[in-house]
Amino acid sequence: MNSVIHWHEAGRDCSAVWRSESGMPAPRRVVIADDRMRADAAYRLACEGTALLWRGDFQNARQLLNAMARRADRKPKKASPSSPAEAFHLYRQARSQRARTLAMLLIPFNADHSIPLSRAPDMRCACAEAYGPAKEPYVASLRELLGLTGAHEWRKSGVQIPFLNSRIHPHYGVFSPVRGEYVDLVAKAPLPDALKTHPVAFDIGTGTGVLAAVLARRGIKRVIATDQDQRALISARENIERLGLNAQVEIAEADLFPEGRASLAVCNPPWVPARPASPLEHAIYDPENRMLKGFLNGLASHLEENGEGWLILSDLAEHLGLRSRAELLDMMDRAGLAVLGKLDAKPHHPKVSDASDALHEARKAETTSLWRLAAKISTNN
Repeated sequence: MNSVIHWHEAGRDCSAVWRSESGMPAPRRVVIADDRMRADAAYRLACEGTALLWRGDFQNARQLLNAMARRADRKPKKASPSSPAEAFHLYRQARSQRARTLAMLLIPFNADHSIPLSRAPDMRCACAEAYGPAKEPYVASLRELLGLTGAHEWRKSGVQIPFLNSRIHPHYGVFSPVRGEYVDLVAKAPLPDALKTHPVAFDIGTGTGVLAAVLARRGIKRVIATDQDQRALISARENIERLGLNAQVEIAEADLFPEGRASLAVCNPPWVPARPASPLEHAIYDPENRMLKGFLNGLASHLEENGEGWLILSDLAEHLGLRSRAELLDMMDRAGLAVLGKLDAKPHHPKVSDASDALHEARKAETTSLWRLAAKISTNN
């Protein structure tokens, strides 16, 4: 999201291009800040919606951001939420407010993505990956910049996938396969017999291409992996090529299903039915279950006879009171689908054991499942 920010400095009015991959609008009030700025004053201004354009030492800016984060994390005593759903909404509200406040510390950039501040690291590559080429100087949030750097490191080092005995390299803005339980489920679920006569599978919403790669390594001769996001398509193509699977896997731009039918269609949609607060949250939140319903409603018409659809879905939304098991089963039934079976796995990510997390009880109870689905007409033949 590019617009323009304005500020007054050294007796003149100034402006610069504003960049925000998170979709944050350009701040309306901007003041100049440097190494003399105290954390309490910076935090107060940020809470009031005033952005701080940094002119001091880069490493001091990072220390100031950490100090502001500590102040943002001081939790005032509030009444306990009346339900898991209320706890979830309060959690998201607090996270959104925290993100907006910490995003008010801004960093200037030159047209080549370099940072004109003392002790500034070289982040040109990370910025180019996220922002693309720059034609003029710009300003961005320091918090976002640090996020770009983290994503660049993930892309460079990759995520080890034991089943593939290799690494998947996620691009910025593409969901990283750090939740290994869903990959393991796809790696061990019994393949449908229909693949013996029609060895074609679909991977719907492929992201990094990790599940398409797993299906190919399981011996499926042709896998068509779809996505709408350009970053995901590029990421998936690079990963498939790096793994030497181009002969088996085709990456296609599509809204859910490609043309034709498959003996197996796999989908790992966002697990929580809530509205994303930024473009980068689309891999986590699925407003009104749109992608989930889209996959279920289109599945029967895209399956070969005796084919299966594999829906990989966490029940976190159920524990948060955002979607019931009865509602999920009703979606499947209305889509003309029968449940053939279900494989379950417990997550092992750090938040499961973090009792200080606001959603700890729901995360502790969470189970990730692979639902084996078939068209009702197929099971009745």
